[in-house]
Amino acid sequence: MGTEPSSPVTSAQPTATDPIDRVIAYHLRTKHHFNRYAKSLGFLDWANQPNPFRRFEGTQLIRLPLLNPKDDLLSPSYDAIYQPGAVASQPLTIRTISRFFELALGLSAWKKAGESEWALRNNPSSGNLHPTEGYVVLPPMDASALRPGLYHYAPKEHGLELRIEYPPEQLTRLLAEFPSGAFLFGLTSVHWREAWKYGERAFRYCNHDVGHALGSARVAAAALGWKMTLLDGADQNQVARVLGTHRAEDFGEAEPEHPDCLAVIWAAEGVKREASFVQRAESAAIPLSLDPELVKELTAGAWHGKANRLSREHGVHWDAIDEAADASWKTSTEHRSLSPAPLPSARLDGSQGAYSGQEAGTIIRQRRSAVAFDARTAISAATLFRMLQRLMPQAGTPQLNRPMPWDLLPWEPAIHLMLFLHRVDGLAPGLYLLARDAEQLPLLKRSMNPDLEWTPAPGCPDDLPLYWLLQGDAQRLAAQVSCHQGIAGDSAFSLGMVADFEGRLRQGGAWWYPRVFWEAGLVGQVLYLEAEAAGVRGTGIGCFFDDPVHEIVGIKDLALQSLYHFTIGGPVDDGRLLTLPPYYHLQGE
Repeated sequence: MGTEPSSPVTSAQPTATDPIDRVIAYHLRTKHHFNRYAKSLGFLDWANQPNPFRRFEGTQLIRLPLLNPKDDLLSPSYDAIYQPGAVASQPLTIRTISRFFELALGLSAWKKAGESEWALRNNPSSGNLHPTEGYVVLPPMDASALRPGLYHYAPKEHGLELRIEYPPEQLTRLLAEFPSGAFLFGLTSVHWREAWKYGERAFRYCNHDVGHALGSARVAAAALGWKMTLLDGADQNQVARVLGTHRAEDFGEAEPEHPDCLAVIWAAEGVKREASFVQRAESAAIPLSLDPELVKELTAGAWHGKANRLSREHGVHWDAIDEAADASWKTSTEHRSLSPAPLPSARLDGSQGAYSGQEAGTIIRQRRSAVAFDARTAISAATLFRMLQRLMPQAGTPQLNRPMPWDLLPWEPAIHLMLFLHRVDGLAPGLYLLARDAEQLPLLKRSMNPDLEWTPAPGCPDDLPLYWLLQGDAQRLAAQVSCHQGIAGDSAFSLGMVADFEGRLRQGGAWWYPRVFWEAGLVGQVLYLEAEAAGVRGTGIGCFFDDPVHEIVGIKDLALQSLYHFTIGGPVDDGRLLTLPPYYHLQGE
């Protein structure tokens, strides 16, 4: 993902007391401006670069089998994962868990330059720093070395580290409200990994990365015929208890992990659906939280492992990140549930069959963050429309009937796209806007310059609310507001993700602040895969000048805020780098 320059540390600013005002204060103080960047160290302390791999020392590591990428049963087409019911639901086994973690959080390659070597992963990260850690709560599984319990995923070893073993009957009680065979998936963030490079703005980037990881996990689940939704009704203390991040004795002097979220994953009603699951899904709703007493009972056992320290020294401690994390900590529990819904029929839209013959696993594994574009490659308007259709969550429909991956998020969309079109055949260069929820068009229009055109894009499908706002060459402007990075203007198009911001926070609470970034990261993850499928490449851009972006369309207050930028075009690869297979280092073990 895109990089940014650093600015030296300056003195801290006073903070507000109300949690919503505190996260807004954090957002304002971490904006980039033409005359100054958000506070960071000002240089890279290479001697203390964080270890990208967390391990829990003193506990059991169970290696997952490295599967053939071409395994027919576990290699559906890229088109199929977006078509309801098209992928057979696989049983929960050590093989399917292996494939899930490989595609969700596993390594995609190693890069080598001289004596330096670093890993890439299937879930992208700002600066390839990977603050996100993955966990899984597994129920009893027949003929498996994986006992019921909580495990931490170790991507370098492609294995699971046992953190706590659960009595099967207790875990069964906890998961009884979910469909048969369901298991839990969790994400945490090591804020230090991002702060080492990006300083105070790192809390934003960590939450972008949570969104990317949620997206990669949802796509990995879809490749196995599984469904997935966030348990967004749970409070954060419960998430911490389930994932063990509250256990200070297990971290000691090691960098702590911030508990981000829990999700539940279960077998969808596919070709191999089980009668027990169908009966369960038709008779009861799916809760979005866990029973707190059962969680306490389950996590009272013996824990295993101590976290490794990632850096020798930390230098500056970024209090602003702690402020934002504390202010956005979710203390409320909403006893919400998802109403069971029949499996929707396959959607025969313009994207159906567009990438015929491409395997989902191939697209996922070849995904890279472009570092430069050729300033020549164009895409067709039809390709752009197809990409944008993948981003439409069908707002207002039952969550479980929304297209993958938007069935993951139990809220209405908050993110809209401001697009700078440079090289899209069939559409004039200029500034366009995609309203991902047409119901929010009035908010978008009244928050922007009233003189904008709002003309429907020519040739655009009727169900795609894409509007032309300003015509003209926007390459220079796109690069300028993206911290003068050429990747924003040398591409086929770039975009800024504009969020329904203050209204969402005031209505829902300060804990919504990370969630709008999660949604932005999820949008970015879909764009990454769509770019690969279309034969081009994308990259996220975390560095942009916030308010100058807003000024382009006349945004003057906090009703809308730009949270994340993205760009797609013809990549220019660095021929000096050697690419090695993702798990070559495990050969011969």
